[in-house]
Amino acid sequence: MNPAQADPFGTAALRESVLAAWRGSPTRFREDANAEEDLRLGGYRDRLLVELAQNASDAAGDEPGVLRLSVVGDELRAANTGAPLDAAGVAALASLRASSKAAGAVGQFGVGFAAVLAVTDAPRVVSRTGGVAFSAERTRAEVPDLAAGRGGDVPVLRLVWPTDEADLPGGFDTEVRLPLRAGAAGLLDGFAAQAPDLLLALPGLRRVEVGDRVWERVEADGVVELTGPAGVRRWLVRRTGGELPAELVAGVESRPRWSVCWAWPLDEPLSGDVLHAPTPTDEKLSLPARLIATLPVEPSRRRVLTGPAASFVLDRAAEAYPELVAALPAVERTALVPLPGFPLSEVDGLLRAGVLAALRRAVWLPLADGGWAAPVAAKVLDVASFELVELLEDVVPGLLDYELTLPRHARALAALEVPRVPVAEVVEALAGVGGDPSWWRQVYEALSPVADVDSAAREAMGALPVPLVDGRLVSSPRGVLVGEELPAVPGLRVAHPEASHPLLLRLGATEATPAELLDSDAVRDAVRHSLDDPGVDGPELVATVLRLVERAGGRPWLAELALPAADGGWRRADELVLPDSKLLAVLEPDSPFGVLSAGLAGEWPREVLTAVGVVDGFGVVEDDSPTEPDHDLADEGYWWDAFDVPPARVLGVRDLDLVAHDKWPRALAMMAADPVVWRAVTEPDGYTSWWLARYATLDGVPLGAWRLPGADDLEGLYDVVPDVGLPEHVLAAAGVRASLDVADEDDVTDLLARLGDPARKLSDALVLRVHALLAEVAGSVGVEPPDRVRVLTGAAVPADDVLVPDLPWLLGVLPPDQVLASRGSAAALAELLALPLASEEVSGSVVGSGDEVVWSELGAVRLACDLLGVELPTGSVVVHDDLVVAAEGAEHEVSWWVEDDVVHAADTPEGLARALAWTTSRWDDRHTFAALIADPTPAVLLG
Repeated sequence: MNPAQADPFGTAALRESVLAAWRGSPTRFREDANAEEDLRLGGYRDRLLVELAQNASDAAGDEPGVLRLSVVGDELRAANTGAPLDAAGVAALASLRASSKAAGAVGQFGVGFAAVLAVTDAPRVVSRTGGVAFSAERTRAEVPDLAAGRGGDVPVLRLVWPTDEADLPGGFDTEVRLPLRAGAAGLLDGFAAQAPDLLLALPGLRRVEVGDRVWERVEADGVVELTGPAGVRRWLVRRTGGELPAELVAGVESRPRWSVCWAWPLDEPLSGDVLHAPTPTDEKLSLPARLIATLPVEPSRRRVLTGPAASFVLDRAAEAYPELVAALPAVERTALVPLPGFPLSEVDGLLRAGVLAALRRAVWLPLADGGWAAPVAAKVLDVASFELVELLEDVVPGLLDYELTLPRHARALAALEVPRVPVAEVVEALAGVGGDPSWWRQVYEALSPVADVDSAAREAMGALPVPLVDGRLVSSPRGVLVGEELPAVPGLRVAHPEASHPLLLRLGATEATPAELLDSDAVRDAVRHSLDDPGVDGPELVATVLRLVERAGGRPWLAELALPAADGGWRRADELVLPDSKLLAVLEPDSPFGVLSAGLAGEWPREVLTAVGVVDGFGVVEDDSPTEPDHDLADEGYWWDAFDVPPARVLGVRDLDLVAHDKWPRALAMMAADPVVWRAVTEPDGYTSWWLARYATLDGVPLGAWRLPGADDLEGLYDVVPDVGLPEHVLAAAGVRASLDVADEDDVTDLLARLGDPARKLSDALVLRVHALLAEVAGSVGVEPPDRVRVLTGAAVPADDVLVPDLPWLLGVLPPDQVLASRGSAAALAELLALPLASEEVSGSVVGSGDEVVWSELGAVRLACDLLGVELPTGSVVVHDDLVVAAEGAEHEVSWWVEDDVVHAADTPEGLARALAWTTSRWDDRHTFAALIADPTPAVLLG
């Protein structure tokens, strides 16, 4: 066999070189043995799979390769695809401190094959180009003396021999074969646990097989999918790389390349991770993403070899981190922000600082307005809602999207030093901002929940701007009036109704109803001076007041409001009549009223205009606590004086004196059609009916001088009212008489005049009723006595010789034409009419003597009293067959008489009855007594 074919990689020369060095310097032997021992016991323990996988990835080249791990007998075998073993590779395997990998290979900064020594002392590498073997036993045989000096412990990987093994698994190019010292128990399970992370870290591999378990790697659109027995795990990855700067690798013929890969698990969070260079190191990291970078590492491959090259790569890694962050959906990006905490290693501290610095500068945070910003230019609302963020997106520059205000983003934003905008700063930003009133209401609505729970925020909101109904924007809710549809009022800060919100009330605004605004001093003062210069502010003030009245109703003082008249001038509201008012048809032609502008009348409901005092009909004055007659009612003082005690209430119709004399039928019909006015007309003892009865006229005659057609008992005393087409109840309420009554001295004077009018034909009964009524009121009135009075004959005679009968028996000696036809108190009538009483002018004496009889002895009298239930008098009566009295210069035959308290009676039923009625104080029963004395039977009493 050709020696070259038996030893294709020149292992004999390699062995001879090493042996010569050992023999020439036993120290070199000990150094190699110690170095290998360090790697076996320290740096490369537990890194067998990592190194096998890294070598397989390096061998794969441009096309990702496959690594198969299996146990055959007592051997662990690692087969891979890719470049086969060559002489340089063999030389590197036999060197503890050298590597044959190209500048771009993953393991360029370290030697890792020594990891196999953890499980074997006779490793072999079989490739389609040949194979090599290492053996502790063969090495001891070569240097027995040196080995004996170390108790048989020799360097395994310094002497290499060729092997003629060629039975590679199908499809593979190289296989590492490791006879195991302690068997394969649990070895493959350990490899299986590491396989997914190795596939992620080593892009040179596309597949790892561990026994019958398989893991596949697929990468597309920046996402690596690792499919294995447990399912699919996805990683978002971003890579960058390049050549190391020349100053960092001085003396190297070709500059090594560096690469950085950031990987973030899409399916579950990363925890307890380490730096991968590119395989796992012992450098613990606290970053949310995994860093896989071609960093220089110590020979143990467990620690980063600090220096300029490592710093350069770490800086590039930090700069690349925002690209990974930006690949996530906007609201998920903060999950990749390193949170505050103690660094887990020096490298971790450097990376965290660099990453945070890069993230602060990069533009990757979503703004509320749809744009993007770097954290250094961003702000986040301290207390926010989706609505508030939307409303403020154009107000607060750099304001982040609402999602980033949620608590889960708070720590990340704090780590990025994104300032939080407190409510006070929001309020400051809102100062001077425009916006529709409805937009401001949305702002208040969004801030309201904050005010509910944060007193400090609520205090800061005291400077919130408020849009007013007049278009102004004031700097605080304090002093602002809030209410629905409140109009602008000069001098008042009235919030625009579309901006009104309960929050304003909590911040110092005052809730004002239209009624409160209408009653404000500003409005009242404006109304009071509205006639001063109505051409300037008049139209605006009128519109404001009328809008308030439309919602709050009228006020008496609004009558002062200046309104435009039809003649082009301005007048008080209560001096104007609506253009279509029926009142215009009944007023005097020279009435002081003007007519309201037709334009204003057509613009507003008539009930609003009348509420400010514009006249649409008869106005009513109502005062439940009057103190004097000062209600601007015609002749009110005369009505007031008619009361002994001032009236407790005034309810009267205004402007009655302005009605044309010939328009009263129409005026009364208008009053009857208006319930409010009619209530004033029918008020008991009220002003209106009093005035109408005296001053309203029909055919020139006051209403109180007429009687209703149905008032027959007043026939002759009053004339029947003319037919004017009005119902009787309307005429009666207005003062047309339906019955006999008097209200005051004027009525008494009028009745006396009617009684003394010879032209009036009055029934005796009516005369008696009138005198009885006059007797009732006589004590409360003082009138001029009449010239003529009604006497018993029914005639109206001069009052000079007429007497008022006060003692009934005197009527028997007086002529009827000298006796007042009266009932009631004689004394009161005598005083009222200035007439003498009959008892004061007439005296008489009984002529002759009669028989004094005890009342009980008169059987008919006794029976009559018994039938009537009247107690029989105990005294006596003087009975005359013919009773004659001398009086007034003549003798008169009478039926009864009283002289010196002695009762005399003619012996007749009439005489005895009158004497009995007077004696028993039953004067009204005299006619009944007469009938029963004539026939004292139940039939007479009952019939």
